[in-house]
Parts: sequence; structure tokens; C-alpha cells
Amino acid sequence: MRHRCTAFLLLLVACLVLVACQPASRVHFIAEGQPASLAEWGVLRVEDGWLRLNDGVVPYDLNTPLFSDYAHKLRTVWMPVGMTATYQPERSFDFPVGTILSKTFYYPLPAGKAWDGKSVARTPPSSSSLEGEALDLSKVRLVETRLLVHRAEGWVALPYVWNDAQTEATLKRTGELATFDLVDAQGGREVANYQVPDQNQCGGCHITDNKSRKLLPIGPKARHLNRDFDYAGGRDNQLAHLARVGYLAGVPAQPPRLADASDARASLDARARAYLDINCGHCHSATGPAITSGLWLDAGTQDRLKLGFCKQPIAAGKGTGNRMHDIVPGSAEESIFDFRMDSNDPAIMMPELGRSVVHREGVELIRAWINAQPGSCDAANETDIQPPPAV
Repeated sequence: MRHRCTAFLLLLVACLVLVACQPASRVHFIAEGQPASLAEWGVLRVEDGWLRLNDGVVPYDLNTPLFSDYAHKLRTVWMPVGMTATYQPERSFDFPVGTILSKTFYYPLPAGKAWDGKSVARTPPSSSSLEGEALDLSKVRLVETRLLVHRAEGWVALPYVWNDAQTEATLKRTGELATFDLVDAQGGREVANYQVPDQNQCGGCHITDNKSRKLLPIGPKARHLNRDFDYAGGRDNQLAHLARVGYLAGVPAQPPRLADASDARASLDARARAYLDINCGHCHSATGPAITSGLWLDAGTQDRLKLGFCKQPIAAGKGTGNRMHDIVPGSAEESIFDFRMDSNDPAIMMPELGRSVVHREGVELIRAWINAQPGSCDAANETDIQPPPAV
């Protein structure tokens, strides 16, 4: 009996040691509550000066990212073993309960410079600082990591802010303000008052269905993810890769794809419509919170009036800049679009959340697109305006 007890105790000790020695790379889906530390989820880890992905966490990117004060984003998805998302042709994929989506906002540091407490590089948000699915923390500044967690009751948004030492991120339910100097390639500086949203503000973008009023993912749609990505194991199409690792089922032979708005090889129309879709379409759509505006900017909308051409605004006031139409073909300077995109006044600017500075390249793109449109808003000529080409 003594030998059996001794053997049992030795086995118990061995099990406890084994549990204690489990790698920190294990992800934990937490079904209830609001963990105070990002580390409790186990999605990411800081190790030897690098931010790394844990086991089963798959990175992804979008053809055109949503603009957020020039911040770059490391996006990831994780699902429990045996779970898979179902492909949807237009909407975000149908992710199972247990899914954890993460989005880490960061800025590259100016070339060859260490962190000085304020200076970050103003570079294209579509570029990436990933090296083998990891971020070198000597070259970037982490700001926040937002989790979108699919629990039994629906999706829950949790914003975590990284500390000054870049070693851990803690939950900030009420949000936080961070100020940076955006430094361009010529050394010019612009102050960005980067706003980490509070939990309620997350709904400003992620409530994409005005009837259900439930949080939903925005980026993981086929048209945004249909592109190649440099994974640690090699370059691969993202949709094919997600299917291969068991995270996505039902991908068709020819899924839709939107353009990279920064790719000069794509047509001007394709680039502009892709930009409007990701930055505006989740709100301005047939189901979004801005449905009553009559302005629908998602990729599927082709009706010229709904796209804003020669459309008068529902509400007048400061936000119109005393301009008569959302878009005047051939004249960006007469269009409300141009006025609101080129402003950083909270009472005027669009999008109204997620930025404190003007996206110069985005303004230039939409301005060029409007100026290239044929037709006129003169009553006598409105019937002569040609519809925009399909995306």
C-alpha cells in the first residue's frame, strides 16, 4: 500500500510540474468576465524584445486597411481546436463561439532612431513591420491591442493598452489618449492625438447592423482577405491558408477581391471604391447606422444617387461647408466629401471616429476620383450622368 501511495504522489507531483511547465504560448478562451491583462488570453507574448504570436494564432491583413492616424495593425485570428468559420460571400465570415480576433495598433519608429517618448514614423498604414510573424520592439511602438471575442451571448470588445516598458497591456474600459509626433521622410512633424476607444465607442464602428445592434467583425470579409501574406512558412493566399489550417470552410474557386487603395497599378475607380468600403461602408450601407443618411458607400452599392453623386445632404449645417451636394462630378472642391475628409474638426470630419489627423493620401485619392467623374449636377444635365463602373 505504501508503494502505491508513493507512486501516486510521485505521479501527482510529475503532473503538477508538467502543468507548471506548459509553454506560455497556449491561448485561453475566457467565456466570462473582463480579464485585466492581455496576457491572460495568451494570444500574444513578449519574448526577448519581440512581440510574438502564440500557438494556433494566425495573422492576416486587409487589401486596404481602415485609416487610424497612420497607425499600423497586426491582425490575428484564433479558434479552439476543431472549430472553423463558415465562408460568407459579402458579410464577415460566420465565426464560431470561442473565436478570438486581435488587432494590435503600433507605429514604426523613425529609421535608425530609438523611442524618444513621442516620435513615430508617418508611413503608409498598408505597410507592415512584421518579420517572420513577429514585431521587433526596438523598431516599433506598441499602442494598444483590441480583442473581439465571440462568446455565447455574442461578440465582446476589449481594449488593452501597452505600458511604457512595452512588456504588458492592461484593460482600459474607459479608453485612453496618447499623443505622438508623426515624423515623415523629410523630417516634418504633425501631432496626432491618438484615441484608444472606450468599450461603448467600439460599437460606433462594429455595430454594422442597425436592427440587431450587435457587435460584428468588420475586416474579415472575403473581399478584404483575398490577397497574399508572408507567413513564417512562406507566401500564401490568405483565404487558402485559413482553409488549409482548418479555420475557414466553403471558400469558392473565385472569391471576390477589392483593390489595394495604395496600388497605382489598379484603376482609380477600384482604388477609391475599396477605400470608401473599408473606411465608410460599415456605417454607410443598407443596414448600417447611417442608413438614414441615404448615403451608401459599401462595395456592393452601384446606385449613383446612393453613392452621393448630385445628392443633397439630409441635414445641412457646418458639416456641409455650404456645399450643395455630397459629390459633384468633376469638382471635388464643390463636394461635401472633400470638405469633410480634409478636416480634423470633430464637428465636421468624416469618418468621425478613429482619427485626429487628415489622411492626406486618402483625401488625394478620393479627390482625384471625384475630379475624374463625368457629368454635371445641373438639373438639365443630370440624366446625362453616366453610372460609375463596377468595382
